[in-house]
Amino acid sequence: MKIVIAPDSFKESLSADKCCQAIKSGFSTVFPDARYVCLPIADGGEGTVDAMVAATGGKRVSVDVSGPMGEKVNGFYGLTGDGKTAIIEMAAASGLMLVAPEARNPLLASSFGTGELIRHALDAGIRHIILGIGGSATVDGGMGVAQALGVRFLDAQGMLLGAGGGNLSRLASIDLQGCDPRISECRIEVACDVDNPLVGPRGAAAVFGPQKGATPEMVETLENGLRNYARVLHALTGRDMSQIPGGGAAGGMGIAAIVFLEAEMKPGIEIVMQAVKLEEAVKEASLVITGEGRIDSQTAGGKAPIGVASVAKRHHVPVIGIAGVLGDGVEVVHRHGIDAVFSILPRLAPLPEVLANGEQNLYHSACNIARVIKLGQNIGTR
Repeated sequence: MKIVIAPDSFKESLSADKCCQAIKSGFSTVFPDARYVCLPIADGGEGTVDAMVAATGGKRVSVDVSGPMGEKVNGFYGLTGDGKTAIIEMAAASGLMLVAPEARNPLLASSFGTGELIRHALDAGIRHIILGIGGSATVDGGMGVAQALGVRFLDAQGMLLGAGGGNLSRLASIDLQGCDPRISECRIEVACDVDNPLVGPRGAAAVFGPQKGATPEMVETLENGLRNYARVLHALTGRDMSQIPGGGAAGGMGIAAIVFLEAEMKPGIEIVMQAVKLEEAVKEASLVITGEGRIDSQTAGGKAPIGVASVAKRHHVPVIGIAGVLGDGVEVVHRHGIDAVFSILPRLAPLPEVLANGEQNLYHSACNIARVIKLGQNIGTR
């Protein structure tokens, strides 16, 4: 019997890799002779580097880069086991969690450090980059990333703009002559699971600005700056960039990825599943086990367990979902390929206790699920 274990992380409790090991240990008590394939996965957000490094036998690369507010931070990216693909999380260099709540200011925050991570990967000879753009502190339209790669953003006097989305209203022109030529040699995939445009009521400033510390006055300033940015990009490319789906993702990083990185925007889970070769592993499987911290009606909106289930269903492989919590509307996941779902909570307990005991609870749940499967096999032979 071949069992593929492909969970996302249980956020704030267990990494995807630790989830795999706990589930495998639990199932092995009942099915010691089964063949287990562990493929920790992610949806392109935080945790994607660790999941893909673990799944491919790769490694983490530490790099000192510029943080969102210009300070030096210890950033990182991942390399796959074959050394051919870099996995970069925007949050590792330009993340909101790198800035103290009282210091968050998207007028000043820059994505420059993410560009430095890309440049480091290019220097290492990497020409395939997967970029996850969740969790950023920025609403700078990806200007910082482009600046780190040699693009010049100029005001009406031909002077270089400073960092941060607050400067976009002064943008008059963009000079691409110094852009790193290695970008054109790359295949860059951006993990993007939102379709927000650059500007407007669903745009980068209105939707993501408040999440990053913007006051209503800041949101108005950022919106005006992004509208000006869209006008300059239109003049540069001959294309209206203001309403492109996904252009407003990560404070406008989506549009910068399209224009300056020549990137392809794709659902994060699709990128990760392809990179870890999930379909190849699932083809001959007897069972697939997936999961994440919470499974509910929103899981059906393209989250990692549904992505895994969709692959399994193409090959008629049954799927079990395991979660820390089962929320409202969880039954909808049965229509999307997850045959049964289980919570790992043994009893009601304070959240800190639940998070601290995640590994033990997941192990015991996996044991019990395996016992139920074994019981079903025995009943079937009577």
